[in-house]
Amino acid sequence: MRFIEPHAHMVSRTTDDYMALATAGCQAVCEPAFWAGYDRGSAEGFHDYFRQLTEHEPKRAAKFGLPHFCWLCINSKEAEDLKLAAEVIDLIPGFLDRPNVLGIGEIGLNKNSRNELKVFERQVDLAARFHQLILVHTPHLEDKLKGTRLIVDALKSDGRIQPGRVIIDHVEEHTIELALDAGFWAGMTLYPESKCSAARAVDMIENYGRQRLWMNSACDWGVSVPLAVPRAALEMRRRGHTLAAVDQILRRNPLKFLGQSPKFKLAAE
Repeated sequence: MRFIEPHAHMVSRTTDDYMALATAGCQAVCEPAFWAGYDRGSAEGFHDYFRQLTEHEPKRAAKFGLPHFCWLCINSKEAEDLKLAAEVIDLIPGFLDRPNVLGIGEIGLNKNSRNELKVFERQVDLAARFHQLILVHTPHLEDKLKGTRLIVDALKSDGRIQPGRVIIDHVEEHTIELALDAGFWAGMTLYPESKCSAARAVDMIENYGRQRLWMNSACDWGVSVPLAVPRAALEMRRRGHTLAAVDQILRRNPLKFLGQSPKFKLAAE
């Protein structure tokens, strides 16, 4: 089985997880910028984090034969401080030419506050000005539907944004249609304590088809499973989905979306 892990926070994982991904058939790991589990106190902290994503982490992944790609942003949980957010956003253009940077992400909303929405819109503008792909974080639990609607409306109101170059992540049964009907891609996050189980993800594939969908683990410093994607493939096979269908969700769909960036290249087969 070959697969792409399109959303994993590897800076918080051990090297054993890289080995597990590689031996399970992973062909590339993509890492969005995210919350570190605590609020960083300065733009300098983000500058060092962006260096970690673009300089150190690719070298760590390469030891296991894995290409490492990343996305850059200030995440929604640290977006209440508008001054800090502005300083961090000003840093990002200086990193966009790094060879493993795919775009802006994971931007989005957490508590659906006005400040979060302002920072989201500023980063959408940044992506539009620099012609970057966008990866969007949607809120958890009871805030997800409202937050997803706010996100979709903000993206649709910016005429520069091409829906096919945006993936809205962490979709669930009540939000997947909002993303797909607007022409965006949708990511199903396989996370043991929230978001989506493998069985629910396969239900959504069966209800909405395989176009513009991918699965990811979003593994981080919390309770999470780096091999959630290949394990979900077993659920697809158990229900009778063909190997070609599994390959589309696990590999060809991520290749199609991420391949819109000229930087996304896999090792020669």
